Amino acid sequence: MNIAFIDLQAQQARIRGKIEAGFQKLLDHGAYIMGPEITALEARLGDWTGVEHNISCSSGTDALLLALLGLEIRPGQGVIVPSFTFAASAEVMPMMGAIPVFAEIDQTSFNLDPAKLPDALAAARSKGIEVVGIIGVGLFGQPANYDAIGHFAREEGLWLIDDAAQSFGASWQGKPVGQLADITCTSFFPAKPLGAYGDGGAIFTNDARCAEIIRSCRVHGMGRDKYENIRIGMTARLDSMQAVVLDAKLDIFADELVHRQTVANRYAELLDGVVTPPSLAAGATSSWAQYVIRLPRGSDRAAVSKLLGDAGVPTAIYYPIPMHSQPPYAHYPVSSCALPITKDLCNHVLALPMHPYLTAAQQVHIAESLKGALAKG
Repeated sequence: MNIAFIDLQAQQARIRGKIEAGFQKLLDHGAYIMGPEITALEARLGDWTGVEHNISCSSGTDALLLALLGLEIRPGQGVIVPSFTFAASAEVMPMMGAIPVFAEIDQTSFNLDPAKLPDALAAARSKGIEVVGIIGVGLFGQPANYDAIGHFAREEGLWLIDDAAQSFGASWQGKPVGQLADITCTSFFPAKPLGAYGDGGAIFTNDARCAEIIRSCRVHGMGRDKYENIRIGMTARLDSMQAVVLDAKLDIFADELVHRQTVANRYAELLDGVVTPPSLAAGATSSWAQYVIRLPRGSDRAAVSKLLGDAGVPTAIYYPIPMHSQPPYAHYPVSSCALPITKDLCNHVLALPMHPYLTAAQQVHIAESLKGALAKG
């Protein structure tokens, strides 16, 4: 049995007709950049988030860059961010001349631990760094504890960005992703829960001034007309073809989220007592972008992964190296606790196939193969 890690073909079978019709319409009118599909998509995204400004862009990374531009970050200022994350969460600060400050995560959710934020703030301030904000990450689909993180941010006068590249469609305490921070950024990379057929992203905010700056910076710092440039900007537009794909996928997105949760529940039952499965915090829902387990201590992860691959079960490691241990980031501030949870998880996590189209039989095969691999590895 060969199992897809992410099954985009099964998904495409449900929506191909609408995508092809949308492409034909686009070819007929020819507005490939900022066409009517963009306006329609942004309105539909607003139906999901419930926020006033829903701004599409060219990638999740560009969404973060645009958010920093909208917040008018300055060189030398610091931003607290987890080290257990994808590179984009941290790399956008140095690209702006700012400083990432790496903080510890919670070992259950894998997200920023609110109790450890004061330590990160103190570590930065001890080096004379002015910390102005926090980027939280909804890792693997589950939002961070933005009630507690937001409270800390307000107490310290910091802004808050939700890097929801993996968690669009999820919620925290009844509020959808999009409403949990000052600005929310997401990615439409094809492997994401809501993915395009190329790169794409979006920014969500209720801050009118930030939204104005972001829209301007998305198109070279444009002012009232195309050739008026009122600030330094970039090229970060979503193209109309990707909007066609995303519009079709939004038709089935709610249904897919239900099926992702069903798959996660089935995994939890099948793997009970075998490994440490991911768990949801009280009041959280997840879009289950990935299903990341923790292997038992003493397991040979490489051997387990190899044996699973031999059984037709693909795996991945998210993430094998903490950001603060990567050479380009090694000189940036780290919480004084030295991030032991982050380091430990990097050594023990393993991602199993996760998508809405996994069958019960496939999951039984995955679970049995994992048990066998652990017995040998």
